[in-house]
Amino acid sequence: MAKGNINVSVENIFPLIKKFLYSDHEIFLRELVSNATDATLKLKHLTNIGEAKTEYGSPVIEIKINKENKTLHVLDSGIGMTEEEVIKYINEVAFSGAEDFISKHKDAEKEGIIGHFGLGFYSSFMVADKVEIITKSDTHAPAVHWVCDGSPEFELSPSARTERGTEIILHLSEDSQEFLEDYKIRELLLKYNRFMPIPIKFGTKEETLPLPEGADKDAKPEVVTVDDIINNPNPAWTKTPTELKDEDYKAFYHELYPMQFDEPLFYIHLNVDYPFHLTGILFFPKIGNNLNLDKDKIQLYQNQVFVTDEVKGIVPDFLMLLRGVIDSPDIPLNVSRSYLQADGAVKKISSYITKKVADKMVSLMNENREEYEKKWNDIKLVIEYGMISEEKFYEKSDKFALYPTVDGKYCTFDELKGKIKDLQTDKDGNLVILYATNVNEQDPYIQTAKDKGYEVLLLDSPLVPHWIQKLETTKEKISFVRVDADHINNLIKKDESTVSVLSDEQKETLKKALEESIDSKTYTIELENLGRDDVPFMLTQPEFMRRMKDMQQTGGGMFQMGNFPEMYNLVVNTNNPLASEILAKENPEEKSKIIKQALDLAKLSQNILKGKDLTDFIKRSFEMIK
Repeated sequence: MAKGNINVSVENIFPLIKKFLYSDHEIFLRELVSNATDATLKLKHLTNIGEAKTEYGSPVIEIKINKENKTLHVLDSGIGMTEEEVIKYINEVAFSGAEDFISKHKDAEKEGIIGHFGLGFYSSFMVADKVEIITKSDTHAPAVHWVCDGSPEFELSPSARTERGTEIILHLSEDSQEFLEDYKIRELLLKYNRFMPIPIKFGTKEETLPLPEGADKDAKPEVVTVDDIINNPNPAWTKTPTELKDEDYKAFYHELYPMQFDEPLFYIHLNVDYPFHLTGILFFPKIGNNLNLDKDKIQLYQNQVFVTDEVKGIVPDFLMLLRGVIDSPDIPLNVSRSYLQADGAVKKISSYITKKVADKMVSLMNENREEYEKKWNDIKLVIEYGMISEEKFYEKSDKFALYPTVDGKYCTFDELKGKIKDLQTDKDGNLVILYATNVNEQDPYIQTAKDKGYEVLLLDSPLVPHWIQKLETTKEKISFVRVDADHINNLIKKDESTVSVLSDEQKETLKKALEESIDSKTYTIELENLGRDDVPFMLTQPEFMRRMKDMQQTGGGMFQMGNFPEMYNLVVNTNNPLASEILAKENPEEKSKIIKQALDLAKLSQNILKGKDLTDFIKRSFEMIK
């Protein structure tokens, strides 16, 4: 038996690993399975190039629990280690066998060798008081048995093992007994190792064999016990798009997100070799107006090992609304492989993903516009968010961004511009784009605009205030105005003017009567010379004020507008007969009653007549029709 000291440059490395290097103790199993995978893939590579002295076979990584001995076992039939290799790769902490192997076999990286830092094995001491390694290399060298109790001392002795491969035995500490439970180990394997490239066995399961053709109708199918392989070694993103059909992508989506019952709208298959390696599949789910970024996130893998679902940085913010997988060996991770590190490569990857999504939108639009339009309401939030936040995406957006009308028609910006420029260009040469956010609530204003031949867009996502501001600041001589922001004549001002039937003196008298009956803190009274058939009273909210409030509600805008009191412009049509009727009333109470009734009708049209005001309005209305 040989004895020696683990070669470390920091005394008491184990407390450091336990407390600081790995913040989440459960990743020990991910690291051990990753090491077993590396050992198997190394053997595969050496077999492929004729250097291995053994057959590759059909290797499986196996996880076993021994509750009686309180041990957890990780077994593989990979390349194994000689005594010299154990001393080199295990006893010299942070000397990565994967790095050493790749440096000797430059073409091995394509095999998906996982390890980089050489510290993964020691994560086992986070949960174990003692760790054993029993290993035999693929050469004729004898097997060896390594034992360490978590101190810098180890024991190394011969082993009776005859089969190639390695077994890691963890003697679990008292505070880590949860890892003796089947459900816990299965949970960890499914979280971190669900798509590892080597089959992972954890126990057995029963399967019912299909009956052979022509079997008797009373025959019972045979039930057999088989290995329970808990992972999918060949997930969809590791294949080329030509190998997959729509059904394969949909099946993989539900494999990733088993609690999702809706089908994805479409997908984007990522596959790039230069200037970095990256594969993956992004799915567009039905998003609608839901800005929830915390549900079913995009998952980040490195060589099929799950790293995190916190992919901010590598995935542009606007694509955090999507789902799917990104896998890249070039993503810079911290030493414990638990989060991204800032790096120039990350920006390049993010830019590539943005470009791929923009290109996909263009192709979908060009290939089948009708189908694309049907999906618009479910994807518009992603597109609008991308146009706001990513300049490169915005530059291509005119080819795929749609502008829906209240009549259910869809236009690109150029199509919209050509459609409305003749009627909706104001006297200063600005193109005024009218929009509504709620067809039902704003119907009177929409109908007034349509009576003039104007087109009204339906823009109802929570990002609209930010989105239209982006468009206004980047496109020349356009402005977006909500259809209920003012009287239609004021929204698109022409050179025409309407003469009032009231004299200036009568207007002063009318305004004074209005001010005596209406709360001046809430309403700014404006007298307008409109058409005789236009409504007598109209409530509007200035476009700027409302837009800033909407921005504040979605986390944007410079000012805290949410606590501002509601303020409206009350537009009174001096040419409507009601204005003359108010002037004609000599009884102040009757005059006030008519004014309040007209104001409440204006409030009702804006859906802001509520509470006591609504009760009073109903009571007053019944009194007026007695």
